Amino acid sequence: MELHQVEYFLAVVDHKGINAAASVLGLAQPTVSQAIRGLERELGVDLFHRIGRGMVLTSAGQAFVGPARQVLRDVVAAEGVLVDSDGLPRGRLDIQVAAPLAVHPVAQLVGRFRKHYPNVSLRLAELRDEEAGAALIREGHCEIVFTNLPVAGPDLAVEELGTHDYWLVFPPGTDVPAQDPLPLTELPDLPLVIVPKSTGRTVIERALSAARKRTTPSAIVQHRESMLPFVLAGVGGTVLARPMAEQAAARGAVVRAIDPPISLAYGVLYDPAVLSPAGRAFLHLARSAR
Repeated sequence: MELHQVEYFLAVVDHKGINAAASVLGLAQPTVSQAIRGLERELGVDLFHRIGRGMVLTSAGQAFVGPARQVLRDVVAAEGVLVDSDGLPRGRLDIQVAAPLAVHPVAQLVGRFRKHYPNVSLRLAELRDEEAGAALIREGHCEIVFTNLPVAGPDLAVEELGTHDYWLVFPPGTDVPAQDPLPLTELPDLPLVIVPKSTGRTVIERALSAARKRTTPSAIVQHRESMLPFVLAGVGGTVLARPMAEQAAARGAVVRAIDPPISLAYGVLYDPAVLSPAGRAFLHLARSAR
């Protein structure tokens, strides 16, 4: 068994197919397919059911996912204990990030981190389910999770780093009262583009309920990055963290702060027992930026 076979196997699992995995890995589809077939021959079992062009894990494949992730985490951990000639961390650092936090503060932190630690490569993935953060760390997907708070993390450390105000964002040309901040009681009767249940959505819905505003979803999108294109296309309004709302305003959206303000704390989730030197350095940088 070779390390790249394990990596390709997990890519197929995580991206639900050979073609998507090959695209993410930057490889040709036959290369990934042949590597998976070779791994199955070496293990003596089928890891996937081939259904048309789809790939569904067999029971053996499901049993292999956990050990496969541990193999890759062990490799990353081994690289992470190394330092360069100046005593600085090297290797790779995996981080999961809730979409509203990617614009701020994570992008700025990554930029500063790379200046200080150029021999550490960072792999960032979107945290699509805030409730899954603890499991992602325990299963070895990442060392650090940036998420909205509060969040449950048994046996994990949780640190608050700051707060984001949330602003109203409307399609270009929407007739919105000029008040800024805009009282929620004056919110136009406009359908909203929303994401499935999340900490941020819960806080926003409570604020709307307190203002006795009932809104109708115009679209429920699975991916937060889809929200702004839907708003700009006139599908409906939405509520975004201020850094994302400011980007929306630059693209022509009508934006208003909210009265009373809606704020949500954000922070990091991690396991102190398994942090690499690179992970500890990144957390130190994040704390210093508070």
